[in-house]
Amino acid sequence: MAYSSRSCDQCSHERRSSFMKWLCAFLKGPKDGEPNRRRPRVTAGEETTLWEEPVRPKKEDPPRHNNEEMDHALALALADDAKNTKERNHDKGDNNDEELARAIQDSLNMNPCQPYNPYAPSQDRPRGYRVCGGCKHEIGHGHYLSCMEMYWHPQCFRCFSCRHPIRETEFTLLRTDPYHKLCYKELHHPKCDVCLQFIPTNRTSLIEYRAHPFWGQKYCPLHERDRTPRCCSCEKMEPRNTKYMSLGDGRSLCMECLDSAIMDTGECQPLYHSIRDYYEGMNMKLDQQIPMLLVERQALNEAMEGESKVPHHMPETRGLCLSEEQTVTSILRRPRIGANRLLDMRTQPQKLTRRCEVTAILVLFGLPRLLTGSILAHELMHGWLRLKGFRNLKAEVEEGICQVMSYLWLESEILPATSRYGQPSTSYASSSSSSYRPPPSKKGGISHTEKKLGEFFLHQIANDTSSAYGDGFRTAYAAVNKYGLRQTLNHIRLTGGFPV
Repeated sequence: MAYSSRSCDQCSHERRSSFMKWLCAFLKGPKDGEPNRRRPRVTAGEETTLWEEPVRPKKEDPPRHNNEEMDHALALALADDAKNTKERNHDKGDNNDEELARAIQDSLNMNPCQPYNPYAPSQDRPRGYRVCGGCKHEIGHGHYLSCMEMYWHPQCFRCFSCRHPIRETEFTLLRTDPYHKLCYKELHHPKCDVCLQFIPTNRTSLIEYRAHPFWGQKYCPLHERDRTPRCCSCEKMEPRNTKYMSLGDGRSLCMECLDSAIMDTGECQPLYHSIRDYYEGMNMKLDQQIPMLLVERQALNEAMEGESKVPHHMPETRGLCLSEEQTVTSILRRPRIGANRLLDMRTQPQKLTRRCEVTAILVLFGLPRLLTGSILAHELMHGWLRLKGFRNLKAEVEEGICQVMSYLWLESEILPATSRYGQPSTSYASSSSSSYRPPPSKKGGISHTEKKLGEFFLHQIANDTSSAYGDGFRTAYAAVNKYGLRQTLNHIRLTGGFPV
């Protein structure tokens, strides 16, 4: 017997009660003496109709009409369950249909004018799999360029300097930035500061150049041999066609150094007296009046040959403390400055007689004021040691302490007292009877250019490579900073060396 789903809606409350009675009886099991009989088998089909396989009674078990009501109730209950399942599936299908309709609607609402982007990020790749080195966006399925694990869109492969596309087969990659070869050369290949050309490579294809340790100037090694002029004061090589002043004795002076150059003995006298005052302020007064002369290069070399004990370490001697009687030619009047050389230089020979341990102090003419002053401070210390009875000192000790005095005077001219390295002023002032610090000897202060020159002269003293002037200065300077100038000098007098 078969029943459709509509028959469930027509079932009455009485039938449901009958079903409950049957269910209770079914759970209790068959009564004693009641034979077992086959229960109906119910199968659900695709059309949600239920059918019952009829029970085939045995010959010895006659059909029982009172069981028809129970079978009928069971079929009604199964049909009701099937109906509820169909309704739930129908609601779920409606939800799926709504989602599908919404997706179709969204696709219809897309902007039809939006262009197709072949480099859109791929959905099946992790973010950052291939990132363009130019725009920093992810590279999709389009064409791309790669080099050394870097990637670019073709239109993003541009020179980091000029921003123009790179179409050449050869280019330069600096870290992550591509360059045209010429753009990279303009930016990073060093140029000579003299000839203004790219510094050539040597036989091993390496860029070889010379560099000044203070000014940072780079130039071709060839210019050390091709007679390119170099300033005798600041040691800089200027670019080609730069004006130099020839001093007439093989030396050249740049225009910056010429601006403060001292050219004759009379012009140097104020500077000389200011340095004597500097010594007096440190309780190191010079009791004797020591003559000071500005001389030419040849006259200084001749006077140096007449001295018996002069250390020869520098390529050029710039000052000399004489202890022998000599005749020296000094510069009497400042020469006129022509286009590129000095004119009308007047000299005068002068007989130097020995009245004390020091005959005179000679300084090379034509040097900037600060360099001339540092030479005078150095040579005056030689004179002070001789006048105070310091005898037979080693070159490292005498030249070292003289370089310290030159260095300290330069510091007093270009650096504020509170910022001097090692604060040597506190050391020697505490051991002297006076803490006098003379003001800069140049009225109105010094210019930025002159200050830079003074820093270069300090650099020269501190980084000298000779044993007497370089090592001697560093040892003396350390002793002065540690023990003070007066105690260091007393130790030199007693032992002939520096305190450790």
